[in-house]
Amino acid sequence: MQAWGARLVRWCWSFATMVLVLVVVLALGATGCRQTGGSSGARILKLGVMGPFTGPSSRLGEEFKGAVTMAFDEVGWRIGDYKVEIVWIDSQSDPEKAARAYEDAVVRDGIQAGLLNWHSSTGVACMEIVAKHKIPHFFGMAATDVIDQKYHSDPKYHYWMAKGWPTPSKLTVAYVSTLEDAISRGLWQPRSKTAVICAEDTDWGRSFARSLAGQLEEAGWRVLKTEFFKLGETDFYPLLTGIRALAPAVCASSVTSAQSFSALVKQAREIRLNSLMICDGLGWIGEWYQLTGDASDYVLDQIPQWTTARAQEFRSQFKQRWGFEPSPSTAGLAYDHTRHFIALAQETIQLYGKLDSETLFKAGQELLCQGKAPYSDGIIMKRYQYTPETVPDPVVGKDDFIFPVIQYKGGKGKIIWPEEWKEGDLEIPDFLR
Repeated sequence: MQAWGARLVRWCWSFATMVLVLVVVLALGATGCRQTGGSSGARILKLGVMGPFTGPSSRLGEEFKGAVTMAFDEVGWRIGDYKVEIVWIDSQSDPEKAARAYEDAVVRDGIQAGLLNWHSSTGVACMEIVAKHKIPHFFGMAATDVIDQKYHSDPKYHYWMAKGWPTPSKLTVAYVSTLEDAISRGLWQPRSKTAVICAEDTDWGRSFARSLAGQLEEAGWRVLKTEFFKLGETDFYPLLTGIRALAPAVCASSVTSAQSFSALVKQAREIRLNSLMICDGLGWIGEWYQLTGDASDYVLDQIPQWTTARAQEFRSQFKQRWGFEPSPSTAGLAYDHTRHFIALAQETIQLYGKLDSETLFKAGQELLCQGKAPYSDGIIMKRYQYTPETVPDPVVGKDDFIFPVIQYKGGKGKIIWPEEWKEGDLEIPDFLR
């Protein structure tokens, strides 16, 4: 019995040793695969891409996914000897949910950098997460001036760098210029220089309303009222009835939800709101006309166009691959910003020899934000550039980031500002004459 017991002990010890060796070998193998990407020798860059992939603005998230996928397809999902792995961060158009999703992407999925986002409110919330974990986030489209204020308030917020969309005040002034030009040239004689502004109750909507109201008042307009409504709202009859009673010459609005904007535009025409409508962002989704029909006639918006052959080719390929019409200000900008990130990451490898949170942050601060990494190979803007004077915003101008003012009619947008680009003058519908 003693000999049998000794043999049993020796057998158990040998078995335990074999198991331990096997565990060590597997662990080392897994570590090697994470570092080298298997036999290909590629290292891994985990990139978090944030967007509203579910929720009231999910249609915009679909454009993000399609554009980002196409951009990385072009480089074989590799930057240098790094294989790129995307972690899709779903903001759900909700700041609290966006922050939780971003935290999960850092802690659970191990992202080393972030790219894009849509809503201003989710961007503001996620600035805290990237600052906490020191994750450089590039080209977020959260435009609100709250982002700029936080960026300049503390260096820790510099991890949210190089916005993909400037503050509203740098763009909304174009609407005022368009209106004033039409009046001075005798194209329109409004019954009064009065306006009402309504927007979604988010950081974006509040920034838009605040910027446009101030600019209109500086030009001699009187803003009769400013109204806010919840994101995803579709019943605008009470709001619009109240606006109609005020009889403003201009009704300006901005919404990031497709169903909200289409409801607002159609209901405004249904109740016969006799105001020139500014609907900032109506064209953020490609099917805006299918959603609004002729109710969108004479509406003003700020949307870049598919002006170049390369832009039109992208539009065609996107529609063929994904089965829906893209918007230049959503899919087009997301594609350009992704390609800009790829170019910056390639420079990062050349300068620092590796891609990780530390080197990408360094390249972002020392190159991108210092005006040393402009990007001129985009399909929407001539150039994407940042300088110490503009960061976190891009440079805004006719050779840089600019949105023309367009007027819709019959499902098409006609550029009416700036003067050098315009395809026609502002048209005033009969009910405003």
